[in-house]
Amino acid sequence: MLSQVPMTRRITLLGPAFIAAVAYVDPGNVATNVTAGSRFGYTLVWVVVMANLMAMLVQYLSAKLGMVTGKSLTTHLGQRLKTGPRIAYWLQAEAIAMATDIAEIVGGAIALSLLFDLPLVVGAIITATISMIVLRIGDIRGQSALERVIMAFLALIAVGFTAGLFINVPDGGGLAGGLVPMFAGSDSPLLASGIIGATD
Repeated sequence: MLSQVPMTRRITLLGPAFIAAVAYVDPGNVATNVTAGSRFGYTLVWVVVMANLMAMLVQYLSAKLGMVTGKSLTTHLGQRLKTGPRIAYWLQAEAIAMATDIAEIVGGAIALSLLFDLPLVVGAIITATISMIVLRIGDIRGQSALERVIMAFLALIAVGFTAGLFINVPDGGGLAGGLVPMFAGSDSPLLASGIIGATD
């Protein structure tokens, strides 16, 4: 029974979930949402909410599939599809991974440039180096060590977001109004697509 498992052990079981959670607070995601907020205020809040609900559904269904079958979604695809579709899915996954990596490195470079006035190239190199070091920790120390590092980073991000809520208090009425689906100008649909892409 789960109730008989010590709390510390339960937290360690959540390690993979924390690693997956990084995808929703990465530099590319934050940069896209901040850009949308600075240009259109609360207008695209509904897009952020819907994108996260869709992502939660996908994660939930993937987790259920793994719990029931003991296999990941990619394993199922590999076992059920013929060679052509398998290669197509693999190429798609590689392209998405590369696009995501570029977004994270550029987002990290922009953040370092804003915080420390570093050139974008230097910021990109620092971001890529830190990413490689974090991944290397998982290779050397094991998956649990990587999970602890990621959990520490997520805690730091949570502190930053919480502090931001008190420093710049959101307008409740504006937030409520932003839940109504609408666009403002010709650029807002493009940013909405960026929010969905960065989230999902």
